[in-house]
Amino acid sequence: MVRETPVLSSRTLSERAGGTVALKAENLQRTGSFKLRGVLSKLAALGEDRAAGVVTGSAGNHAQAVAHAARARGLPCYVFMPETAPIAKVEAARGLGAHVQMVGTTVDDALEAAREQAAQDERIAFVHPFEDPDVIAGQGTLGLELLEQVPDLARVIIPVGGGGLVGGVAIAIKSARPAIEVLGVQVASCAPVRGSLDAGKPVPVTSALTIADGIAVKRPGELTLQLIGRWVDEMAVVEEDEVAEAMVFLLERAKLVVEGAGAVGVAALLAGRLRASPAGTTVVVLSGGNVDAGLLGEVARRHESQSGRRLVLLASLPDRPGSLAQLLALVGERGANLLDVGHIREGFDLHVRETAVQLVLETRSSAHAEQVRKAVREAGYSEPRVLR
Repeated sequence: MVRETPVLSSRTLSERAGGTVALKAENLQRTGSFKLRGVLSKLAALGEDRAAGVVTGSAGNHAQAVAHAARARGLPCYVFMPETAPIAKVEAARGLGAHVQMVGTTVDDALEAAREQAAQDERIAFVHPFEDPDVIAGQGTLGLELLEQVPDLARVIIPVGGGGLVGGVAIAIKSARPAIEVLGVQVASCAPVRGSLDAGKPVPVTSALTIADGIAVKRPGELTLQLIGRWVDEMAVVEEDEVAEAMVFLLERAKLVVEGAGAVGVAALLAGRLRASPAGTTVVVLSGGNVDAGLLGEVARRHESQSGRRLVLLASLPDRPGSLAQLLALVGERGANLLDVGHIREGFDLHVRETAVQLVLETRSSAHAEQVRKAVREAGYSEPRVLR
């Protein structure tokens, strides 16, 4: 049932990272993430007659994988998801036949509810998203694929949430070729830092709302934490803004839709927090691609604004016929494309015969945006003063 996902070259990322870099496109896996590997391994370990159904707790990707695998085996599936879970992932799990219940605000809340249901009915098997040897072994199949797909594999960069993926892949790869380096990447807002991993005392999640919801767990499990300490060579931490830039980079340059959790490895390379191996190939695992279209749009708009391709102008002008047309003609002459316009008459210190106008413009670059700003200022248009 598991696809052998492709390894794609990336010349641009290689140039930025200082070595040969390739992308393991696990975002193209069935159900949109690596999670199906571990779930299938767990269900196979349970055997044909040991479960009358399955239950789990998840923010989304694991839920979809469990639902998909359970449906293929004709088993009822019960999923508890936090109320903060992305709508797209909730609906995807339901679409695969899962009985979904929303509970709490974190993955830990969902897991606790799932354990309680499993305890009430011993015929229902609890499938943990990462703290399970069979699940970890299943995730390790990704590492086996890499050994076959990349003969000169030197370094692997893997997203880290609960730690099941990095633990399984590290064991699979290093058991065969110990010299290969395995590096993990976490997000600062939803994961412990390296020092905490070393000390065995992870830092709690600081926010339930994160762009990397797929790895938003309070801590790795006891088992996975031991595996990280033994098998992983280095850990890096990236910021949310860096993850957003990585998502846009993958969309524009690689033509791949990757969720925040799946893009953290690319974020680490682009931000210079990790480097490519000086010899051989560095592979970055894109662990998932299940992202809300709305969030993807917000990330793209943010990138356009920061790169100078989207400009928001706020100007005051006389409230009389033709004033707006003159302003629009001015920005049009400077080559800016109007995306949106709105009048704002409240909240600013305006003359009774003035109005404030907000223009959203598409520009070619930061330099072009500054030229448009300068032209508007030189034409006498001023920004309205905010009322105190």
